[in-house]
Amino acid sequence: MEFSKMFIQNMAVLVTFAYIANLIYKYAIYRTSGVVKYIGSVLLLIAGGWSATFFGFELREGIIFDMRIVPLLIAIFVYQRSPVVFVVGLGIGLTRFAFGFTDAALAGFINLTILGFVGALLNSWLRSVNWSFLRQAAVALVVINVLNCVNIAIFGVIPADEYLLHILPYTLPTSLLLCSFFAFILRDFQKDQHRAVELGKLNRLLRQQTEELEKNKAVLEDRAKQLQLASQYKSEFLANMSHELRTPLNSIINLAQFISDSAEDTSSEEMHRYGQLIFHSGEDLLKIINDILDLSKVEAGKLEVVTEDISLVEIPTWVGPYFELTAERKQLTFDIRVEEDLPDTICSDPQRLQQILRNLLANAFKFTETGKVELNIYKAEEPQLKGEWVVFAVRDTGIGIAAEKHFTIFEAFQQADSTVSKKYGGTGLGLSISRDLARLLGGFIRVESAEGKGSTFALFLPLS
Repeated sequence: MEFSKMFIQNMAVLVTFAYIANLIYKYAIYRTSGVVKYIGSVLLLIAGGWSATFFGFELREGIIFDMRIVPLLIAIFVYQRSPVVFVVGLGIGLTRFAFGFTDAALAGFINLTILGFVGALLNSWLRSVNWSFLRQAAVALVVINVLNCVNIAIFGVIPADEYLLHILPYTLPTSLLLCSFFAFILRDFQKDQHRAVELGKLNRLLRQQTEELEKNKAVLEDRAKQLQLASQYKSEFLANMSHELRTPLNSIINLAQFISDSAEDTSSEEMHRYGQLIFHSGEDLLKIINDILDLSKVEAGKLEVVTEDISLVEIPTWVGPYFELTAERKQLTFDIRVEEDLPDTICSDPQRLQQILRNLLANAFKFTETGKVELNIYKAEEPQLKGEWVVFAVRDTGIGIAAEKHFTIFEAFQQADSTVSKKYGGTGLGLSISRDLARLLGGFIRVESAEGKGSTFALFLPLS
């Protein structure tokens, strides 16, 4: 009966040690790297075997009975590598020599070494079978406890008949019962750990979902602002468009009505002048309609680009005569410069290139009251871009554009300021169409401007 009481006391020590070891693992070892955690857990199990021996029941001098097999049983169910289980058994066996190098210590070492080897085999086998935890625990508990008793009877210093008749009847049932109790504690601990891991995963998933919701909320708010701005832009566009369409249309209607009413009293010279006014008003009206159609084609991806060789020397003749009268009327200097190191031709769409240059020059003349407008054509190499580029730079000394408006002016229906459209007119489509056309031609448009200091719009087209 003394053996049963001793085993129960020894188990209480192990439970206390297990709680302390759990605290050490949770607050010290768990925060370290994977290798350190692994080694730390093995050392804690070996230390548990040592503590069981330290508080064990000393039957005679050097002969100690204890529950040191419990940490080995834990290792069988905890680790996924069989050699680690053997190391735990060997380590616990070595701790037996801490209490003296005696025959009993040697027998204890041999016993735990054998148990460690068998435990490693059990670990490998149990992982290969699809059994419940209770069934696996029952097999491991019976095998290890029975083998422990057999080893003591064979290698122990106590006579075999004395051990089998007077000690084994008490120690084996008590050890099986206490090991089963400890297995239940271990199972409950594993479930708590599993729940903690699952809870951690759910918390991380919840954090990710919360972050995604915040991002989606920000995106929705941004889109709401964009929709609000788009609505505002379109409202301004409709107001500008009604004015832009009504002005040439009224001119055409009024002049046509005037000619119809006073054709007999009007001289041929006046008729010619009225005809020119009607023609120019019709051209302005057609340009607005073409801009809207081009924008819709670009957005629908249906705008066709027809490439051919374009002589760079001929480009000044495309735009020069078109804007010379405007420059003369506004008393502005208009220069076109073509550098000498340019190739003779580039491959692009002449119609779209001419459309972009006319849009850029038209804006330059529209927003320039004094000074000059320049068109410089030269070759450039961009460090961040591959290959060589032909640059068509339109510079003016006009009102300029604030830095925060450099992106806005390329949006459809938008100008740098709503007051600009009221003073200078226009639909706000020119730069948007020019940017999209530049992309279709394989290039891009870059703007450099400051409020009150003029602007430079540079069209970059690839040489090859």
